[in-house]
Amino acid sequence: MTAAGSRAERPLVILGPTASGKSTVAMDIARIVDGVELVSIDSMQVYRGMDIGTATPTLAEQQLVPHHLINIVDADSDFTVGEFQRLAREVLTDIVGRGGVPILVGGTGLYLRAVIDDLEIPARFPNIRAELEADPDTDSLYSRLLDLDPVAASRIESNNRRRTIRALEVCLGSGRPFSSFGPGMEAYPKNRFVQVALHRPRDEVNERIANRYRKQIADGFLDEVKALSSTGFSSTASHALGYRELLAHIQGDCTLDEALESAVNRTCRFARRQERWFRRDPRVNWVKAPADGNDVTTIWDEVRRSPA
Repeated sequence: MTAAGSRAERPLVILGPTASGKSTVAMDIARIVDGVELVSIDSMQVYRGMDIGTATPTLAEQQLVPHHLINIVDADSDFTVGEFQRLAREVLTDIVGRGGVPILVGGTGLYLRAVIDDLEIPARFPNIRAELEADPDTDSLYSRLLDLDPVAASRIESNNRRRTIRALEVCLGSGRPFSSFGPGMEAYPKNRFVQVALHRPRDEVNERIANRYRKQIADGFLDEVKALSSTGFSSTASHALGYRELLAHIQGDCTLDEALESAVNRTCRFARRQERWFRRDPRVNWVKAPADGNDVTTIWDEVRRSPA
């Protein structure tokens, strides 16, 4: 064991808004703590061929530290939170069984809650979903959800078609309100995980988002989207930040500059929603995002002090 000291009894989660520096902090901790293996909690990094736009860890990073739950399905495949939950449980059991130190890293709030809180994931009802998706009127679908499950509707933005359809699918298919599954997203039970969220001022996050897009374009993001457009995206993958906007440019609907501006704006709004989501969880310990690798020892020390 290195100078960081003995291993914590409770596994660590590093979370926060996109572009807050989660992956960098996780890699820095892996350099000072023996046996660390990183588990991605990102609903888009699971897709193959979407490495640049989703900021998937590079091959060099994967060679330095074992990474899990990245590049596991094709971009045109449907992949559910229930499938992710099952695979994450298997990965965590395997890491701990080998004496490793799992660190969960990511910003997909629902996927994280599914893993750390053992949420009850509703079944899929594809026939019902197909009927709902055939209705182009999102406002009408949301009104139906308001009637069937006002609690679920209150937690979903009225223009969020994907989540509205999923909630309706479960209500109609299971005969139960979507909001009735598990303890509910408003419950925050004790669990064995220590959650540390990285905070940066909003202006700084916005600037980091814009800079990241510029670097991704230089690294070949546009070519990545062109390649994927020939094989197609699943309904989930198609919502990945930046991909929809660049696809619109490829199809001739806007200039590249317009696509990037739209992508930056949507991602900045998404980062604000992520922070609001995580702020609701009283179990999350917020820390100032480290300016350099030396500062991550304070985060690891915080984990080690947490009682089992």
